[in-house]
Amino acid sequence: MDAVTFGKAGLKGWRARVADTVAGPVAQRTSVSDDQVRAAIGALFLALSVMYVAKAVKDLATSR
Repeated sequence: MDAVTFGKAGLKGWRARVADTVAGPVAQRTSVSDDQVRAAIGALFLALSVMYVAKAVKDLATSR
């Protein structure tokens, strides 16, 4: 699985709409493709989700 496919895997629903809206203008202003922008946004949402779950697990562990 390449990085573009991996990054786009989490783009469903409103996250996909955000990525689709942002990808075109960002790609036009930079030297990256639409798919690379979508992959970067997908990776960002993935990282935020991992951070959220990690914080929840930490909070649960410290509350005991």
